[in-house]
Amino acid sequence: MSDITVHGSGGAQAPFDASTLHGASEVGDWIALLKPRVLSLVVYSGLIGLLIAPGSLHPVLAVSAILCITLAAGAAGAINMWYDRDIDAVMKRTRARPIPAGRIEAGAALGYGVVLAVGSVGLMGLATNWLAAAVLAGSILFYVVIYTMWLKRRTPQNIVIGGAAGAFPPLIGWVAVTGSVDVLPLVLFAIVFMWTPPHFWALSLWAHEDYKRAGVPMLPVVSGARETRRQVVLYTVLLVPLTLVPWIIGFSGPAYGVVAVLLGANFLRHAWAVWTDEQDAAGVSLTGDRPAKACFRFSITYLFALLGALALDRLLLA
Repeated sequence: MSDITVHGSGGAQAPFDASTLHGASEVGDWIALLKPRVLSLVVYSGLIGLLIAPGSLHPVLAVSAILCITLAAGAAGAINMWYDRDIDAVMKRTRARPIPAGRIEAGAALGYGVVLAVGSVGLMGLATNWLAAAVLAGSILFYVVIYTMWLKRRTPQNIVIGGAAGAFPPLIGWVAVTGSVDVLPLVLFAIVFMWTPPHFWALSLWAHEDYKRAGVPMLPVVSGARETRRQVVLYTVLLVPLTLVPWIIGFSGPAYGVVAVLLGANFLRHAWAVWTDEQDAAGVSLTGDRPAKACFRFSITYLFALLGALALDRLLLA
């Protein structure tokens, strides 16, 4: 059987045997294209937006809205994997993904993503309202076009600007219920937006060799580890006061405020540990980036707990 060469969007080539495509992909591979680990936070934050919004949806329509957010995020992930198949093939943590590993053909993955994207937007419009559908469509386009195709390979600010893509779900959940855009969901959008850089840059501190090998200009590759550590601290400092805005504007009660302060203090502690990690003159960790890994793990817990506290506080006040 002759070899097929997959051409990635960046020009690199990843050869594989065509025989691996026939019957090789399984259900798990098609699920993997949706980036299920990312989906959990997307679905959760979308659910929070839906729960705290004034008004209500019929349970069937509410489930439909969450399904649409799930499918849309998965569609964006699949199209991202299609476009990034060249760099995924040379990065250790991504080269086993279904497309670079040859278990799913690139064109099939693209079609899969496009069908899910169109279907999720159409269903959202029919089940809730067309403003929610429009915001959902905007989130897909932002992640695929602005982040994946434009920013990721061109600027170390890719995560800062591209972070908006992951900040859409609570806004979408809110609009699905209310049919309007209000101050509180924009605040939640801003919180997730500001959370993304310290979350991802903590990861990139120990994954920078992968990005360097793939030619992706992540901050540690372009500006070095020391500057990345400084930015982790800076964005965390900016994030924590922002999380208090729901309390300040009277949307939530003091219980949420206390939780936000405690979680924020812990996040700052982790960020400071990243900054003060034992390191060489260039800022490269001498401890295997243990503080950065701990900061990354905590950042996930942080956002889950913060949004959960807001929802519980709001539901108790209602």
